[in-house]
Amino acid sequence: MYRDGLWVFGYGSLIWNPGFEYAQKELAELRGFRRGFCMWSVHYRGTAEAPGLVLALDAAASESCHGVAYFIPAPSAQAAHEYLRARELVSAAYVEGIHEVALQSGKRVRALCYIVDPAHEQYAGGLSLEAQAQVIARATGSAGPNHEYLENTAAHLSELGIADSHLESLHQLVCKKR
Repeated sequence: MYRDGLWVFGYGSLIWNPGFEYAQKELAELRGFRRGFCMWSVHYRGTAEAPGLVLALDAAASESCHGVAYFIPAPSAQAAHEYLRARELVSAAYVEGIHEVALQSGKRVRALCYIVDPAHEQYAGGLSLEAQAQVIARATGSAGPNHEYLENTAAHLSELGIADSHLESLHQLVCKKR
């Protein structure tokens, strides 16, 4: 599986905290999914008693998500994949899969992606922007305050030139509530 290396698609915290070494990083687009605060966080940005919200890829046939694709060379690919499984599959709310992403250079690659499972109890799709902001403004977990996660993601997307109007509106609402 790792003979040719491994591509990984990042759309949230993987953009600003990948946690693995990589040989190449390029802006990328994943079609058929949208980035959204649609997963309850009971480990990193919230607790079981007071869940936070984290980003997830949610299936949306007519939409796409812009993020970053990382290439991990073959000698490091298995270790990086094991790390990602420990980090991302902590509660089985994500489904691991390989999907085609379009790199900014025009090349298409098959990348490892973590997609939210809408049947999982941590799925939080359909919350209003206001409800999301209320949760994010108050929640804290083992990795810190939920609002820091939103702020880091919004700042890094902006640095990369990736516009996300939903995230920008949510960030403004959370800032007003803090």
